[in-house]
Amino acid sequence: MVRIFKRIFGKEQEETEEYIPVELSKEEKQKKLIVKPFILNSFEDTNKILEVLREGYAIAVIDIKPLKQKDIIELKRAISKLKKTVQALEGDIAGFGENTIIAAPSFVEIARS
Repeated sequence: MVRIFKRIFGKEQEETEEYIPVELSKEEKQKKLIVKPFILNSFEDTNKILEVLREGYAIAVIDIKPLKQKDIIELKRAISKLKKTVQALEGDIAGFGENTIIAAPSFVEIARS
């Protein structure tokens, strides 16, 4: 009975069309934003931080106190490198307190007080 109505109203043909299911890769499914903590012990640690930021879905919370206590010149170099790269990625970077820096991708805005 249902088939008769489908033939009359032209819906029989719609059911015979083939559809190909599209599966999303794991990377496309996992588009969550991650807040990742870092400790800046040396200038070389900036490379690990920038690598994570370039992936685009991470906010870096960076503790600069260890490098600040060791070598203020290296700290300034590290912050300068972080700032230039984050700006090139069109992200945002800001300091919170005396020992913490937040670096975020382009779609995140850091609120400043």
